Amino acid sequence: MPLTGPDLLPRFLALDDFLVAHQALWRPKPFTSLSLPWERDHPELARWLRARSLEQAEANHNQPHLLEAPAPFPELAATAQALSMLDELPGHDLEALSPRLSLDVPGRKWQQIEAFSQRLAFRQPTTHWLDWCAGKGHLGRLLARDGSRLTCLEQDAALIEAGQQMSQRLHIDAQHLQQDVLAADAATRLHAEHSPVALHACGDLHVRLLQLASAKGCRQLAVAPCCYNRIGAAQYQALSTAARQSTLQLSRSDLGLPLSETVTAGQRQRQQRDQSMARRLAFDLWQRDQRGSDDYLPTPSLPVSWLAKDFPSYCRDLAELKALSLHAPHSWDELEAAGWLRLAQVRNLELLRNLFRRPLELWLLLDRALYLTEQGYQVRLGTFCAHQLTPRNLLLLAEQP
Repeated sequence: MPLTGPDLLPRFLALDDFLVAHQALWRPKPFTSLSLPWERDHPELARWLRARSLEQAEANHNQPHLLEAPAPFPELAATAQALSMLDELPGHDLEALSPRLSLDVPGRKWQQIEAFSQRLAFRQPTTHWLDWCAGKGHLGRLLARDGSRLTCLEQDAALIEAGQQMSQRLHIDAQHLQQDVLAADAATRLHAEHSPVALHACGDLHVRLLQLASAKGCRQLAVAPCCYNRIGAAQYQALSTAARQSTLQLSRSDLGLPLSETVTAGQRQRQQRDQSMARRLAFDLWQRDQRGSDDYLPTPSLPVSWLAKDFPSYCRDLAELKALSLHAPHSWDELEAAGWLRLAQVRNLELLRNLFRRPLELWLLLDRALYLTEQGYQVRLGTFCAHQLTPRNLLLLAEQP
C-alpha cells in the first residue's frame, strides 16, 4: 500500500532519526575531500572500497544496497532499504490515445507523462486542470483530452506559443499563460476549482505550488518533485511542523544527494562524464600540491569541447581560468593516471553515501506531505513509474476530504 495519513509521521520520524544519526557518513563528499572523517572509524570498509575499480563502482551505482561490503555497510543498507520502501500507487489503464498527443515528445518523457496520468484517481471529478511549469503543456493536454478545461502556466514565451498551437490543433480547451510562478502575482492564477499537477517541477517551483494551492483551497493536486536543491535560500526551509522541529539542517549541497543517481545516460555521455571528472580530480591534486593547500578548489562548469584538448593544455588553461600560476608537474602522464585512480576511489567511496539518497528524498517528500495534511488534505504517497524510467518516480497525491 502507498503511504497515507496515519503512516506519514511515524515514517518521517524514523527517517529523521536515521539521517541525523549517520550524517557523518553521508554529508562529506569524496569528490572534494582526499580523506573522509568516517574512514578513521571504519578503516576496513574504507580500504575495501578504495581498492575497487571504476568499473566495479559503476556496476553498483544504481543498487549500492546489494554490495557485499564490510561492516557497517550491510546493516546500513538494510535499514535504508526498509525505511525507503514505498509501493506503487494504484493506476488505471488509459484508453487508446491519439498519436498526435505525443508528437514531438521524447519517448522516455512521454512514458513518464502516461504513467503519471494513470495514477490520478481522485474521488471528486476534475473539471479544470492546471499544468504548473507546463512547458508546452503535454501533460495537461493528455489530462484534458476528455473535454476538461486546461490552464498551462509557463515562463518561456516560445514554449507557450508552441503549446498553444498544439492545443488548438488538437481542439483542447486550453489557455497557455506566461507566468513566473515565483512572482507575487502567481497567486492570482490559482483558483479553488483548479486541480494543479506538476511533473518534475524543481525545488522552489513545486514548493510554491503546494503553498498557493492549499491557500486557495484547491480540492486536489498531484506533484512529482524534482531537483530539491534548486532553492533560493542557502539552507532548506522546512514546511511541516515535524521537519521544523528536526535537528537536521540541510544545505543546498546536501539537497543534491538524491539527484546524484543517473539511469538514462548513454555510453558516450558516461565516458565524457568520467573523463571530465578524472581531469578535474587530477587538476585538484596538482593545485593542492603547487599551492601547498589541502583544500578543494571549485572550478567552473566547462563545455564538452574542453575534452578535445590534450591533458596538459586542459590543466594549463584551467589554471589560467582560475588565475593560478602553477609549475608543470614532474610527469603529466603520472598526474593524469592519478586523476583516474582518484576517480575510482571517489566513485567507490560514494557508494556508502549513496545508501542515503532515497531516505533523504523520502524525508523531503514526507515534509511536503505532512505540510499538506496540516492544511487539511488527505495525502497518498507512492511511486508512479519504474525506477529505470526515472529515479524521480515519487508522486504526492492530495485531496480535500
